[in-house]
Amino acid sequence: MSARIDPAVAPFSQTIQIRLDQLMPPDVPPLRLFTMLARDERLFVRFMDGGLLDTGNLSLRHREIVIDRVTANCRCEYEWGVHVVLFAARAGLTQPQLCSLACGNADDPCWQEASERVLIRVCDALHAQANVDDDLWVELSSLYSEEACLEVLMLAGFYRTVSYLANATRLPLEPYAARFPTRA
Repeated sequence: MSARIDPAVAPFSQTIQIRLDQLMPPDVPPLRLFTMLARDERLFVRFMDGGLLDTGNLSLRHREIVIDRVTANCRCEYEWGVHVVLFAARAGLTQPQLCSLACGNADDPCWQEASERVLIRVCDALHAQANVDDDLWVELSSLYSEEACLEVLMLAGFYRTVSYLANATRLPLEPYAARFPTRA
C-alpha cells in the first residue's frame, strides 16, 4: 500500500533537519510520518511542538500505556508499531500487556496496578464518548496529580490526531515496526 501523500525528500530545510537529527537515532531514516509532514515546514513545526515525548508529569511507562491504547483503539498499526519497537522494552511493558493494550481491556490479569488500569479505562472512555464520567475522573484524580490528568487528556488527544494522520494518509508501516498481535 502506498501513502496518499508522498513524503518530502532530503535535503530538508535547516529547521526540519535539526528537528529530525534530534529525534532520530544516528543512521536511522526519519519516520514516514515526519517526512510526510516535512512537506510543509509550518505543519511540521506545529506538530513537533505539540508532542509530549519529553519528561513530564507521567512516567515513561504510563505515557506509553496511554499512547499504545489510544493508537490501538484507533486501529493505527503504524504508530502503535513504532512505539512498541522504540519504547515498550524501556517502559517495561510485557508481551501480555502489549497484547492487552492492542486487543484486551483493563481487567486483563496482566494489569496489577490500579494506576495502569485506570489509564486504559480513561483511554477507552475518551475513545467511545470523548469524555470521562465523574466516577472514572474521581479514580483518575485520586491516583494522579491534576497536571498529570491534563497530560493524559492531551496525550490521548494528540495520539488520536496522529492516528488520523497515519490512517487517513495510508502511511505504510515502517520496516521495523511491530504488528498488532492477535488474541488467542
